[in-house]
Amino acid sequence: MDSSRQAATLVDRLGAWATASGPLYRRLTDALRGLVTEGTLVAGERLPSERALASALRISRTTVVSAYDALRAEGVLDSRQGSGTRVSSRIGPVPSDGWAPGSVANPMYQNLLRDTPRVISVACLRTPALETVEEAVREVVDRDLPALMAEDTYHPRGLPVLRQALADRYTDQGLPTTPDQIVVTTGAHQAVALVAQLYLREGSPVVAEDPGFAGCLDLMRDRGARLLPVRVDDRGIDPIGVRRAIAEHSPHLIYVMPAYHNPTGTLMSAARRRELGELAAQYGVPVLEDSAYTGIRAPDEPPPLAAFAPRGAEVITVDSLSKVGWAGLRLGWLRAPSEIALRLSRRKVLADLGSPLLEQAVAVRLLPRYDRLAAERSAQLARALDHMEGLLRESMPTWAWRRPAGGAALWVRLPGVNAREFAQVALSHDVELVPGHMMSAGGEDRFSEYFRLPFAYDEATSEELVWRLGRAWRELDRHGPVVDDPVRLVV
Repeated sequence: MDSSRQAATLVDRLGAWATASGPLYRRLTDALRGLVTEGTLVAGERLPSERALASALRISRTTVVSAYDALRAEGVLDSRQGSGTRVSSRIGPVPSDGWAPGSVANPMYQNLLRDTPRVISVACLRTPALETVEEAVREVVDRDLPALMAEDTYHPRGLPVLRQALADRYTDQGLPTTPDQIVVTTGAHQAVALVAQLYLREGSPVVAEDPGFAGCLDLMRDRGARLLPVRVDDRGIDPIGVRRAIAEHSPHLIYVMPAYHNPTGTLMSAARRRELGELAAQYGVPVLEDSAYTGIRAPDEPPPLAAFAPRGAEVITVDSLSKVGWAGLRLGWLRAPSEIALRLSRRKVLADLGSPLLEQAVAVRLLPRYDRLAAERSAQLARALDHMEGLLRESMPTWAWRRPAGGAALWVRLPGVNAREFAQVALSHDVELVPGHMMSAGGEDRFSEYFRLPFAYDEATSEELVWRLGRAWRELDRHGPVVDDPVRLVV
């Protein structure tokens, strides 16, 4: 691997290193030391040259030299003529850092483990609670608690009343469903993880939309899957690309987000859903449709993909209440053929025995009001999108995006600028971005000019966010971040 590629990979691992306090070289020193002590950088691993890392981080070479010198003095790094700078062989074995192989600890999850109050992170979507959720919680406490506390089992497949309600909802959508086809999970993320565990092993080929959602792609990489990227257009995943991938690689799974695609916000057409279902039935390839990414909703949203699939097609449908109701309501579910649902429920037992009954009781209360809840969230986010688009057009008129059909984020293209570099400048202005290559199923060379920009903020936060991004954009041509307080740039 050449030094510039090494530097780019190390930048991803460093995350929001520049948001710490103290002189800049000390922040970099501490961040690099942390990567070694947590096992992300291992003994003998080569680091990029000072010049390459400085260029990737958009800081002065002197800053990197000072950080490397400090770590050499501590015995963390070694440098030898002709072999460059490496993590010292004297560093003993360290357990893995816990991140999925190939995930480079993407900012969506790094941010959840840090306390950086002054930073506006656009790595994760925001889903504040709606009043309807509070109403349901109060009703559970007032009316359901005695019966709930009398339960003497974990209900690993989910509360029977909830599974029945979910089955009825799918049936009403044109997808006949029985409760034995439902497994309740702790958020949609767990549902995707269970499916990955069931179907994938080391080397398993998986057809995935490109770009896609980094969090779920990481779950598949963690199983050792080999991702087969297929492009997305304005109607969804390209069926010709899917057919070619099936013919050439015999995939173990097809992973798609029909409603709505993350990060582009595309709504897969009914015709594409039907074609994908027919391909799955014809070639015997299971399909995982992840419908948990919602927010703004199109008025003509088709039924789930599984409703278009012929008899015999193996389609697992995943959804949740977290995006539509409240991020703190970690309640999701999957719908699958009965035998597959049983196998997935066995994985669920191994994972956590069962999801919290209190949250399931809240879901029972919310499901009859789901359409009202979804309409309220959609209207709220449509207003937020209008506000964000107005701010961006005024402040960054050269940026490009397509208004999404749904979801809660924009897929922004920068004019001839690498988003990874812009993300480093944005960090110095206390904004954490997810560059486009992290959302790619096909590798870090794709979508280099893109980044995902959630818009689910109140007006004041959106205005502050765009103001900070504007300052970062204007400073991009300078070598290194520019801040109001020069002390922060001391090397």
